[in-house]
Amino acid sequence: MERNFTEQELVRREKANKLKELGLDPFGDRYDRTALAGELKEKYENKTHEELEEENILVKVAGRIMFIRKMGKASFFTIQDKSGKIQIYISINDIGEDAYTLFKSADIGDIVGIEGKVMKTQTGEVTIKCLKYTHLVKALKPLPEKFHGLQDKEERYRRRYVDLIMNEEAKRNAIYRSKIITCIRNFMDNRGFLEVETPVLSALLTGASARPFITHHNAQDLDMYLRIALELPLKRLLVGGLDAVYEIGRLFRNEGMDATHNPEFTSMEAYLAYSDLEGMMEMTESLYKTIANNVFHKETFNWRGNKINLSGNFKRITMCDAIKEQTGIDFTKNYTNEEMLKLAEEHGIELEEHEKVFGHIVNKFFEKYVEETLIQPTFLCGHPIEISPLTKKDPKDPRFVQRFELFIGGKEMANAYTELNDPIDQLERFENQLKEQELGNEEANDIDMDFVEALEYGMPPAGGIGYGIDRTIMFFTESESIRDVILFPLMKPEN
Repeated sequence: MERNFTEQELVRREKANKLKELGLDPFGDRYDRTALAGELKEKYENKTHEELEEENILVKVAGRIMFIRKMGKASFFTIQDKSGKIQIYISINDIGEDAYTLFKSADIGDIVGIEGKVMKTQTGEVTIKCLKYTHLVKALKPLPEKFHGLQDKEERYRRRYVDLIMNEEAKRNAIYRSKIITCIRNFMDNRGFLEVETPVLSALLTGASARPFITHHNAQDLDMYLRIALELPLKRLLVGGLDAVYEIGRLFRNEGMDATHNPEFTSMEAYLAYSDLEGMMEMTESLYKTIANNVFHKETFNWRGNKINLSGNFKRITMCDAIKEQTGIDFTKNYTNEEMLKLAEEHGIELEEHEKVFGHIVNKFFEKYVEETLIQPTFLCGHPIEISPLTKKDPKDPRFVQRFELFIGGKEMANAYTELNDPIDQLERFENQLKEQELGNEEANDIDMDFVEALEYGMPPAGGIGYGIDRTIMFFTESESIRDVILFPLMKPEN
């Protein structure tokens, strides 16, 4: 493939060739470092120049050159590793002419190894005095201009590797993502949950209302779905006697992309035998406060233009009460279907054919008038049965189910049920989903007879919940877009 190089790129390639002529590999060998840049700065920040001279601290660091101030026989430059940046002082008197000449051929972006002594400059900056300079990797492409980085957000997401070099926030989010997931794992493990893995490929569309990605198994000559939820395999494990299970895994939904949606995303689902909706509420509130306190050491966050406080008890409200607060309409009343359709029309709510029933209309009102108003942490309860095919009915009103969604900043963060364990009722719900498929609902579930039969063996009463990991990380890192917290979000191919 023919490529066109800029003048800078041609110069860097020539420098790589000269390194080869000197018997040096332009792309390096193993280098055993003994310290990290940012940690050294933090550790010795409060030491004086005299104290550091007396202690004679020798270290080996390695990182990418981010700044160079070349002078005659002595220079300063800055290297960056995963922990941060540190300044290097390099002198021909300390490393010799050959090594200094090698350094002077270096470019911003090159990766180097530095063996030297920790010191402080006259300005009080923690610095390493270089005693041995090692070239490691020649960067053939220049980094973006220092003060601007990658300004185009599309380019930032598309070339995340450059974004991580230039953008501290991107690196911070990546590190916090790992810390949050570790915190979640520790929380679940400490509560006696068992982490498991379930299949990504399925012959049936089950577990959630979503449009799937479809692939093909050649050996079996069988169309299969990439999973849209973790639910049914995990509940099979409850039947099998694993009373507390969870999985953190990737899900795939063939839908649009926006600030809070990516077709490939991470979810955690957890199921606890002998629990219920109340148990899931307690666990969820405790989990969010644990992340806040253990990872971020605070309970107030600024997200989506709102100051959100996790302290105190999370608000609880039913979907019907929330709609009534915003519109004055009380959907707990026994409206006829004709009256429901008329209300939808009066409020400019458009309905697909399968949505012309009580539960879908109520949900449409919620989405239009309520969802974006739930700013502070809120457990929204009392969902209609039509949009909750895997949930136990409310014994007081069978039009609704024992379900909640956690909303923060106007966005759904978690979805929980008192799990349906009645196999007869479950089969009826699956059959109703099949009818919705026939009416054009591409997100309706298939009938999973194996799951029905599993329930016939007896599944204990249980609570279950699914957490959107990416949205959770968005909230805690105060990020505006889901693509800011996914290292490699889905992007359209470049033309």
